[in-house]
Amino acid sequence: MPFVYSEMQARHEPDGEVWVGVRTPGTELPQRAERILNALRVAGAAEHVAIDHPDEEALALHDPDLCAYLESAWEEWQASGLKRDPGQNRVVPYLFPHPGLMAGMRPGGPPEPTAAAARAGRFCFDTMTLIGPGTWGGARAAVDVALTAADLVRDGAPAAYALCRPPGHHASSGSFGGSCYLNNTAAAAARLQAGSAGPVAVLDIDAHHGNGAQEIFWTDASVLTGSVHVDPGAGWFPHFLGFGDERGAEAAEGTNQNLALAPGSGDELWLEAIGTLLDWARAGGAAALIVALGVDAAGADPESPLQVSPAGFRAAGSLLAGAALPTVFVQEGGYDLDSIGALVVETLSGFDARRAELSRGSG
Repeated sequence: MPFVYSEMQARHEPDGEVWVGVRTPGTELPQRAERILNALRVAGAAEHVAIDHPDEEALALHDPDLCAYLESAWEEWQASGLKRDPGQNRVVPYLFPHPGLMAGMRPGGPPEPTAAAARAGRFCFDTMTLIGPGTWGGARAAVDVALTAADLVRDGAPAAYALCRPPGHHASSGSFGGSCYLNNTAAAAARLQAGSAGPVAVLDIDAHHGNGAQEIFWTDASVLTGSVHVDPGAGWFPHFLGFGDERGAEAAEGTNQNLALAPGSGDELWLEAIGTLLDWARAGGAAALIVALGVDAAGADPESPLQVSPAGFRAAGSLLAGAALPTVFVQEGGYDLDSIGALVVETLSGFDARRAELSRGSG
């Protein structure tokens, strides 16, 4: 399977995160992409360099104000002096314009803050997603990676893999968080849907709910969004979304499907849920498939309590290939550096092996 990568993505260095008020080293590291890249090269996968896409294509799904903020946030932070006093070397939000704060007193919404410290919470919904000097360049390059992979499939490749970093599936049209800044998966879905004869299905198999694509396509019946993830009701990010009663709205009612798994779930339940999402997507007339490929459901991963094995990831790839649809894989989570590369290769190899079987059977 061909894959797409951009060295520009390595510019993003969050330098940790702030978790329940404590600065921690964090797990969304540049080395994540390096480990995957090395594994793909050892496996002999065909490498493509990402092609630059115009902003009007790459950023069309996001609020222009959000994009403008992300692009300027680091420079604003430096100019404010906050890097020197109190000595915060990354953009960290501390105050969020919660609706309860306004309490109906400002029907038009909060005023646009001018102070850099206040602006940091205008678009970010957590304290974990820090912005540094290379964040915008890295996040913007990740969108180009996803779009280039979608272009390969639009041009006739049966499947392609987008090695994106930072991840994107928690970024919504107007907010960012969860270590995600721009939604790479949603961008690939929109790109593939534009040339598709029917709906495109986004299936998110990351260990955490794909809330960003759900929000972006909430009222868009041309994109089906499904996610299998650890139960947010059991205390897992993003906590407030990812439940079974979230079904889409307006003309898109019924085009969103969430399957939440109990902590500790392993191969059997996880693969059963992926199969259920595939059946649902086929029943919805999906003509192409976008897979938000997080490998943090693995038993060794520090960021989720699921217990999926390497064999489970290979089986997931085989299941996804069984849909016999044009497919784009977009990298999302996965934080165990010792296994992340091998797990991605297992998934893609399982897909390729099953697709080869199907091709032989029809030949």
